[in-house]
Amino acid sequence: MKKLVIFDLDGTLLNTISDLGASCNYALEKMGFSQHPISAYNFMVGNGVRKLLERAQPDADAETIDRLLVYFREHYDEHCTDTTVPYPGIPELLATLTERGVAVAVATNKYQKAATKIINHFFPDIPFVAVLGQVDDRPTKPDPSIDFQILSMHPTPKAEVMHVGDSAVDIETARRACVRSIGVTWGFRPVSELRKAYADHLVSTPGEILKYLDDMY
Repeated sequence: MKKLVIFDLDGTLLNTISDLGASCNYALEKMGFSQHPISAYNFMVGNGVRKLLERAQPDADAETIDRLLVYFREHYDEHCTDTTVPYPGIPELLATLTERGVAVAVATNKYQKAATKIINHFFPDIPFVAVLGQVDDRPTKPDPSIDFQILSMHPTPKAEVMHVGDSAVDIETARRACVRSIGVTWGFRPVSELRKAYADHLVSTPGEILKYLDDMY
């Protein structure tokens, strides 16, 4: 029986792409760069804001990325909940897991301040055992350090842990952490990416995750 489910945030719990894209475009505009259509950001997100900006403006040097980052956070801190919404079925899934005594946590490459604000805004009644975002002293996913920190905060045998995400980044994180992975097909990346990353399970609706709680492998 799984006792802890670790969720990615962007593309897994919440559809954040419009707000992420709007803030990135704001930063690009402030620096005089061309903006991107929101749909293009599906393949830029997933590895933290700095990497997002590097992908959005690949010719920029480190100093320029630093300046873009300031503008991005200036905008995103104020607008990160403007158009973001939970995916259908996610609030019900989190409530059901909680009712069944399954602990839930968040492991995201979104910077910590934004991750905390967004989770508190959309899921104020869910008792997450940890909400961990990107911080300077811990590598970003797919490095498994974030999962290991969650396990230090809420000790759980690895056989009783699942890591859920929408991209190869999360599937690789789970593999490196030696926990089972579930790839969700409603997020930002195609199903082919999840299959190529060898997700242990694929689900097309949040409710399907419940059937893997008894997965003992």
